[in-house]
Amino acid sequence: MIEEQMDLIDKQKTIAVLTSGGDAPGMNTAIRAVVRSALYKNMCVLGVRRGYAGLLAKDVVKLNLRSVSDCLHRGGTVLYSARCPEFQSEEGVEKAKEICKEIGIDGLVVIGGDGSFRGARDLSLKGIPCIGLPGTIDNDIASSDYTIGFDTAVNTVMDMVDKLRDTSQSHDRCTLVEVMGRRCGDIALHSGIACGAVAILLPEVPFTVDEVIKKMQRTLNTGKKHFIIIVAEGVTNKGDVGSIHDIAREIEEKTGVESRATVLGHVQRGGAPTARERVLSSEMGYHAVELLEKGIGNRVVVSHDNKIVDFDILEALNMKKEFNRRLYDIADAISI
Repeated sequence: MIEEQMDLIDKQKTIAVLTSGGDAPGMNTAIRAVVRSALYKNMCVLGVRRGYAGLLAKDVVKLNLRSVSDCLHRGGTVLYSARCPEFQSEEGVEKAKEICKEIGIDGLVVIGGDGSFRGARDLSLKGIPCIGLPGTIDNDIASSDYTIGFDTAVNTVMDMVDKLRDTSQSHDRCTLVEVMGRRCGDIALHSGIACGAVAILLPEVPFTVDEVIKKMQRTLNTGKKHFIIIVAEGVTNKGDVGSIHDIAREIEEKTGVESRATVLGHVQRGGAPTARERVLSSEMGYHAVELLEKGIGNRVVVSHDNKIVDFDILEALNMKKEFNRRLYDIADAISI
């Protein structure tokens, strides 16, 4: 419910911030940047708890400088997140618009993925200026070269795989590691290069287990006895190669190399954001406030060609994610 301190809201421009969809490291840093930037510009800032569901429930609190103290290094989101099927309907968006007017929200910053951006666009078209910030560890938002949470997730995978390698090397094993990435294999590709994987299995690149085995055998001939294989979850979700455990079993049967599978799961979502993540999130949050200060909405703030820029939300949603084939080819060449 709306707290009593909401009565203190005056004629200042009032903006709100929420996080939606899956949590990602760096979301708190972005929230902090939005709050501090808005207060610096003499705006009133509200925090909407639990995403669009919280907006429809009027779960809103006024934020101040100390509300975001000591949060930039924390994973997750201090504003919480939730799914909201109701907001996907015309009636839900209309209700959200009326609540924004009732509370006095002049603009809204939405931190999340493509689904969150669609909600921001719908609300913008109803007259509530919204700015989207790309927050997802999968790095699957086409308009942004990097999304909030991606760099930290890759570093988390690298740290976990480095630990797994110790055991793999000690026992001459093949270790297969499944990482997140249903539609986009960026976590697998980047962490695979960082970890020296002998093979990286992605949803963007067709493969057979026999091709993986052939590469392992070439490597065995050079004297190497242990292997790391990174598998994006989008590969095993397709169902044509089976689960990561099925792949490990087939590799062991055909090569004689003991093979073990590890699914990292949601550990990839957590943890303190990296320095790069904190800087990127701060830049994006500040840029979002600049737009709302001018009354500009229906934009998504992204990292594009090493610059922080903004696109029309519909334009951003219609962009197609390009697979970095050159980076994949590099990974393939140096993994012998």
